[in-house]
Amino acid sequence: MERNGSRNRSTKLITMGLDPSYSRPLDVHVYSEHSEIGKTVEHIWQKSCLDLSPCRKPRGGARPKTNYRGQLRVLILDLYVAWKTDPKLSIGVHLSNTAWNTNSRYNAIGLSRIIPRLVHRLAKQGYIELSKGSFAGSGAKTNRTARIIAAEPLRKLFREAKFGREHIFVFPGKESVVLHDERKKEAEYQDTDFTKAIRADLKAYNELLARTFIDVPDQVETFIQRPIKSGPRQGELNRVPICGWDHHIRRIFNRSDWRSGGRFYGGWWQSVGSEFRKRIHLDDEPTVEVDYQALHVAILAAEKGVDLSGDPYELSEGLVPGLDAPSQRKLVKSLVLMALNARDRGTACKAFRQDAPAGSEEKSMTNKELLRVLDAFSEKQPFLADGLCSDQGIRLMNIDSRIASRVINYLTKRQIPVLCVHDSFLINYRHANMLKTVMRGACLFEVGRQVALSNNYQGLDEMERDSPELVADYIEFRHRDRCSEYRIRQRLFGERVSYLRSLGLGG
Repeated sequence: MERNGSRNRSTKLITMGLDPSYSRPLDVHVYSEHSEIGKTVEHIWQKSCLDLSPCRKPRGGARPKTNYRGQLRVLILDLYVAWKTDPKLSIGVHLSNTAWNTNSRYNAIGLSRIIPRLVHRLAKQGYIELSKGSFAGSGAKTNRTARIIAAEPLRKLFREAKFGREHIFVFPGKESVVLHDERKKEAEYQDTDFTKAIRADLKAYNELLARTFIDVPDQVETFIQRPIKSGPRQGELNRVPICGWDHHIRRIFNRSDWRSGGRFYGGWWQSVGSEFRKRIHLDDEPTVEVDYQALHVAILAAEKGVDLSGDPYELSEGLVPGLDAPSQRKLVKSLVLMALNARDRGTACKAFRQDAPAGSEEKSMTNKELLRVLDAFSEKQPFLADGLCSDQGIRLMNIDSRIASRVINYLTKRQIPVLCVHDSFLINYRHANMLKTVMRGACLFEVGRQVALSNNYQGLDEMERDSPELVADYIEFRHRDRCSEYRIRQRLFGERVSYLRSLGLGG
């Protein structure tokens, strides 16, 4: 009887309070040297994991590079980070042994097949809640990994802990140069001079960002809600973590080809809209966002020897019945970008509908209606016709990634942080004019022509040409009140930077 009751209590702990749809993947590169973390991990190890032998080589696998305590440490650290980010945030984790490759360059700490056993053990002991994964067949949209979240016994340890979020970092050996294969899976590769060079560039950039306070002064919560754009849950609101510190930036190349993709990923600012980005501050000062106008279209035009003039997305009014000019332009831009990435016209139309908001008119547009818009675009810019629906997007992304690399590297060498959102950049408003100069130069070098720029605000350095009164008015206009939660994050970030330097990390 007692044994059955114990099993029932365990099941209740495992299943209550976890929302599998609100999650992120396990961070296998979360890291800390703080002594108090070691004490928490040792307490859990002694209570739950003493019988897990670290000596015996797992059957059918390589000997782990990191001992079992060290791997438990990673698991507990990431559960802590998720809990601090949002107590409702769960973590996706693979429970299949085949998912863990200790020799992968994308697993620098060397987590092994012990992770599934540790997860099950923590769940059995009541430290975590576990929602098992599901598999409906290869490629099924409903497939998902298991989800875990800290249960109350572990949360109690977290509340009593004498360490904080400021003591936890990205493992210094985490790979920042990522190659995806044709199935969008991480692919192993041999280093070359090219990969070594861009890894060194990314190391310098990440070290600069690690010392830069990137936040929003009037933001209370460290998450926002945004609608899901595609998939079975399209239209539902999803929580997006923001104002985080571990923004390890990587470059991701595609199709096992260093000439495909290569864009910069990893910053939380890439997961929010342009309106929200207007509120972002760097080191407690406002920013300006500058972007290339119709960059991919301009690159294709340049390759044909044509200077793009005017707005290529502005077509004759009334082309799409029921839409005003701004709404029509937005539709044309979205459709053209889909067409640049598609292999054929039908695929472009399908991708457009999938990306359209649930319940919108665009969602129900037929191929005939959409192709009419594409044809009108091609008639206005006939030199671009063969660039549509011919799988050009992945190549164009590689060009814009090279442009972005030049911009980032130039400013990083001068210790000026800049945030990249593919073809746009955020910078402290004191350096907006410099950013524009650098962007023009980078584009000229990679494309051979200038591309028009636009920005959401004028830079302070541009305003300084005007009267002192106008400058003062502009500073006041850009001012945002600092909420108490922001001030706390700012203080903790300062402590974090000091702690990083004491460890010889972060440059």
